[in-house]
Amino acid sequence: MDKVAIAILNYNGRKFLEKFLPSVVNYSPKNSIWVIDNCSTDDSLSYLRDNFAEVNVITLPDNGGYSKGYNQGLTQIDAEYYVLLNSDVEVTEGWLSPIIEMMDADPEIAAAQPKILDYNNRLNFEYAGAGGGFIDSLGYPFCRGRLFLSLEEDKGQYDDVSRIFWASGACMFIRSTAFYEHGQLDEDFFAHMEEIDLCWKLNNAGLKVMYNGASKVYHVGGGTLHKSNPRKTYLNFRNGLALIFKNYKSWELWVKIPIRFSLDIIASIKFMLFDSMADGLAVLKAHFHFLLDIPQNLRKRKRIKSRVVGGAAPPIYRGSIVYQYFLRGKRNFNEVKF
Repeated sequence: MDKVAIAILNYNGRKFLEKFLPSVVNYSPKNSIWVIDNCSTDDSLSYLRDNFAEVNVITLPDNGGYSKGYNQGLTQIDAEYYVLLNSDVEVTEGWLSPIIEMMDADPEIAAAQPKILDYNNRLNFEYAGAGGGFIDSLGYPFCRGRLFLSLEEDKGQYDDVSRIFWASGACMFIRSTAFYEHGQLDEDFFAHMEEIDLCWKLNNAGLKVMYNGASKVYHVGGGTLHKSNPRKTYLNFRNGLALIFKNYKSWELWVKIPIRFSLDIIASIKFMLFDSMADGLAVLKAHFHFLLDIPQNLRKRKRIKSRVVGGAAPPIYRGSIVYQYFLRGKRNFNEVKF
């Protein structure tokens, strides 16, 4: 078994491989890099063969999205730690050591992430993960360094080691044993929020998810689906509802689901009036499919609840980040009091 395997999921991402894979090769152990190809139709595979013979390649028969791609690909990799790394991430010298050493020292740490900065605006945190992820009482995700679309400048305020609720799928370190023991990634999510769902299961099992600011990477973001893509809107809203339905306590759902539905309808109307009709309709489509998926999510919920253990509560913000951001004008994480 290898110590660490860096797994990069690729779908028609030759331009990202060409730009970012050299940094991974330069700053990672030999033979530790794996590209899991999600049935690309571009020249990704021939490019890898001709230019990166030292990189291991796994080819999958179809494109099952982020979740299925990693679930299938990782079964073919034998390592103590997996690093799920987006193809549009530039790593830096020494990026692996701080997190691997931290996880080696504490077997209760199941997953972790580094500081994630914006590749195109390198002084700012990046949307997908920033300084570590959290959720609020209604299941809305946010990060240290990022509240909704407001991104903080990196001034060293998150150069710490801290427990978080979720680690970003853009650069997630996870113990292989924890990955398999707690159900892997939900393949029905396809993409978006599947890492939050996995981390929620880890938290419920009494394990820790951590952030280590001594490790730093730069992420482009939106490499697969642009932020204005209605498909991404649909996945975020549908998966957000499935996320809380699967993981919250039963009594909480009677309150939280109606509130989330109401806020989502407001978001849909806002999209239609001020942004994009297609995005507004995507929200309604997400609700419709969430309702259709309730029977299978009930089965998943039962399996998740069977693994919940006691102990210290995971770090969920008990207030509303929507209220803090949109009504109170809070734009920085440190303005939100846990």
